[in-house]
Amino acid sequence: MISPSLKKFFAFGSGLGISIEGARGTEDLHVAAVRVRPNGVRVLSSFTIENFRATPAAEWGATYSAMASKLGLQHVAATVLLPRHEVILRLLSLPGVTDKDLPGAVEFQLDGLHPYDEANVVSAWARLEGSDGVAVAIARRELVDGYTTLFAEAGIKLAGFSCTGAAVHSGLRLLGNKPAGNLFALEPLDGGVEIYGESVSKPLFSAAFPLAPDGTSDRAISQAAAELRLENAPAPVELAAILGGGRAYAAALSSACPLISGSLNLLPAELRQGRSAWQWVPSVALGAAVLLAAIGLAVFPRLFNGSYLGTLTQEISKVQPLAARASAMDKQIETARARTLLLDNLRRNSKHDMDVLASLTGLLAPPTWLQSMDVSAAQVSVSGETDQAEPLLKIIDESPLFEKSEFASPPSRSQGVEHFSLRTTRTGGGQ
Repeated sequence: MISPSLKKFFAFGSGLGISIEGARGTEDLHVAAVRVRPNGVRVLSSFTIENFRATPAAEWGATYSAMASKLGLQHVAATVLLPRHEVILRLLSLPGVTDKDLPGAVEFQLDGLHPYDEANVVSAWARLEGSDGVAVAIARRELVDGYTTLFAEAGIKLAGFSCTGAAVHSGLRLLGNKPAGNLFALEPLDGGVEIYGESVSKPLFSAAFPLAPDGTSDRAISQAAAELRLENAPAPVELAAILGGGRAYAAALSSACPLISGSLNLLPAELRQGRSAWQWVPSVALGAAVLLAAIGLAVFPRLFNGSYLGTLTQEISKVQPLAARASAMDKQIETARARTLLLDNLRRNSKHDMDVLASLTGLLAPPTWLQSMDVSAAQVSVSGETDQAEPLLKIIDESPLFEKSEFASPPSRSQGVEHFSLRTTRTGGGQ
């Protein structure tokens, strides 16, 4: 991993991004080409292929290839953002889990993150920069295979498939400029809106919401603010205002700098094609540094007294095995300690969390129905619908497991029921 403060010095490359947007069956292809340098990003070209499924792949592929050739980017492989309704993006909180144990921890929870058959799933995950969060993207295998075949028919090289939330998150940090404070952006979708956000409580949030019956997005904004643990729903801004461009622009950034973007990639590794030649600049620089170091080590003995160097080398060789053994033991002890803490936390918290789930199941009986529940060590957040929401606070507080229940946002009534989102504090009785 490259340090965030050094990222901008490795930001060299040109990229092509494609975003698939629109209603199912009549989607458009939004294409963007960019050039990335440490001092900024330049958009080289952008265009839209409307209702691309109604046109033979060879035709719109020729249009794309002509643009790439004109810009001298025919060797560049594109990053494609799959339709928002076709990708599930989840955020896992895995504090204390080392990089070595991370694959197993993610795999352990993967089955509970999607409704698909296990054999028909493609997934990708990445640890989010500067947090304990791990972003996981999931899509149906048949969807990925179908788009792979379609773009192959169009003659378009593919670097990968990703999703809006992952591409935007990595694009915001590409030049080492980590956003300060909370982010809350809204982009229109066909019949709804997509909201992207970041907060202290949730380092990455991306979800699609339907519009209210009156055509407004106020309810979606309120729900997203509650997910981000924001006290009040902020006024959303356009995605381009915080990123510098739209979805295709975010995809192009991932294509230009794949080694430092860290974006999720749902395309199997064996199907990924060549990318920009600039991606090898960091590797070449690193190789040159290693070569220079090797030359220096070869010349060094000739500059000093051979006898003194020989004596020093002998002393080092005597101490080195002991130092290596001590270092190995320290690493083993640290690994064992981390695993023990992780298992203790899982064992202790699992029973408490099941008690919380059982208690809420009994307290919030029909006609109350829950749509989501988020259980943390100190707090429980639920949302759903019922005939009367106000009495729920008293019902929950009567349990010895909860106290200080309050609505995260005012209940709203529609179609004869009240929709609510509330949070309650867990007491010592559940610990």
